[in-house]
Amino acid sequence: MDCEAGESSPENRNLDTLSRWGRFLCGPRNLALKDVFTWQLFKTIAMGQALSMLICGTAVTCQYLARDVETPMLQSFLNYSLLLLTYTSMLALRRGENNIVQILKTKWWKYFLMALTDVEANYTVVKAYQFTTLTSIQLLDCFVIPVLMVLSWIFLKTRYRPWHFVAVAVCLFGVGAMVGADLLAGRDQGSSSHVLLGDGLVLVSAALYAVSNVCQEYTVKNLSRVEYIGMMGLFGTLISGVQMALLEFKAIPAISWDWQNCLLFFAYTLCMYGLYSFMPVVVKMTSATAVNLSLLTADLFSLFCGIFLFHYKFTGLYIVSLVVIMVGFVMFNIVPTFTADQSDVNNDVVYQLASSANDQQDGDIVENCLSKEGQENLDRTWSSHKAPCNGICSQT
Repeated sequence: MDCEAGESSPENRNLDTLSRWGRFLCGPRNLALKDVFTWQLFKTIAMGQALSMLICGTAVTCQYLARDVETPMLQSFLNYSLLLLTYTSMLALRRGENNIVQILKTKWWKYFLMALTDVEANYTVVKAYQFTTLTSIQLLDCFVIPVLMVLSWIFLKTRYRPWHFVAVAVCLFGVGAMVGADLLAGRDQGSSSHVLLGDGLVLVSAALYAVSNVCQEYTVKNLSRVEYIGMMGLFGTLISGVQMALLEFKAIPAISWDWQNCLLFFAYTLCMYGLYSFMPVVVKMTSATAVNLSLLTADLFSLFCGIFLFHYKFTGLYIVSLVVIMVGFVMFNIVPTFTADQSDVNNDVVYQLASSANDQQDGDIVENCLSKEGQENLDRTWSSHKAPCNGICSQT
């Protein structure tokens, strides 16, 4: 087709500048509105918030149990035992190379370390409540996200666009608003007897959670969800059982096993079981980083429950926090990530081809038209070189 070149105007130059910034932030792909608000995005949001509600359920039941019970390892042991009875049993019934015997022969030590990391991550964050405040825990627990992004970059070869870092910053701003609302409402709960020790435990827990989540993402995307959960159930039961016997041998006999405590233990275990069963599904759809961003709303759901159950004071800043976190989560997911093994050269080729339609050597002409043949070559190149991504937009 014919090419019509015109003199550049301030409006065209502004559009060209915006286009360049858009390619810098989001990559070469031009996203239309229909590419952003997809069914896949809404499904991911819904599933992520379902995980947050499960965490909310564990938080509420823990708060009730804490009145009479101090047995965090017993609570973990019940969850891992239920995983053992279901998913590990499923592995035991398998035949061939995926049988539990073959898995234990070749990879037992890997799953042992993964389970140890997960068990201690749960334990350290619970212990942190004895030494520091809720505000510190909410703020420092966000440390899991940058650690997770670094580990994903190194071990999973995940590459992020500048847009992803902006989205993470938006989510963390929402967490800051939530903490500010807690302070205004006077909900700065927890102990302050050894603040530095408590804060250190939170940071250790965040780092352990990041390691556990990276291992989870690699396993469920390359091996099997059932294998991952089954091995976590097996080794998690062993590790938490030993630790429970060593640390809680006096606390467990002192529990009053009335119907209320039994119901709370059952509800906690059910929520944890749902979280461990459901989370690998969402991680496989998106990424561990995206899932942890969606889990930032769990504290807000716990607060909304606490308004009715524990008579917390409500402020409108909580709604602002929820909206900001959700906006950041959507921002993170609308731009796909890519992996380093999909050569950056391929991405550069696509970038140059995509941007050639807007660039001209003399800088005076900002609108070029590709020939029909050139456009077909561009389409073929984009189709052949587009790198798969960990984000949900890979499905669009």
